[in-house]
Amino acid sequence: MSGMDEKGLGSSAQEAGELARLAERAEGTFWGLLGCEVVQADVSRTIISIDITPSHLNLLGIVHGGVMMSLMDNAMGLHVMLAETKGSTVTATMNTHFLASSRGGKLLCESELLHRTGRTITLEARVRDEDGKLLALGSGSYRVI
Repeated sequence: MSGMDEKGLGSSAQEAGELARLAERAEGTFWGLLGCEVVQADVSRTIISIDITPSHLNLLGIVHGGVMMSLMDNAMGLHVMLAETKGSTVTATMNTHFLASSRGGKLLCESELLHRTGRTITLEARVRDEDGKLLALGSGSYRVI
């Protein structure tokens, strides 16, 4: 979760501290392998990005759909971690619509919380390229365990 900017860390020192702890833990995980970076993260909105490398492409030379899905799952997952501070969460469902392809550059993914009941949190995420073109739209439900 490198690349955090104090302007995007939310309003409290507690949120900033939690993001710093998550960033340290995330470097050696799939998050770090993908190259995800936090642009903005708080309980109302989360934006993460990745710089596309050749390893993110499929055999057609376009960004692999799994990369975009992972980007959405990571953005929504981070969002859920900030919204649910009392328990752990796991992805229960995820739906994705691929709308356009990309051959590289920086991808940005924004998530927002749509609904929350008891132990289920539902979010939506959008992946855009550097020019703002919408590449993928997804939703996910996360279960508090």
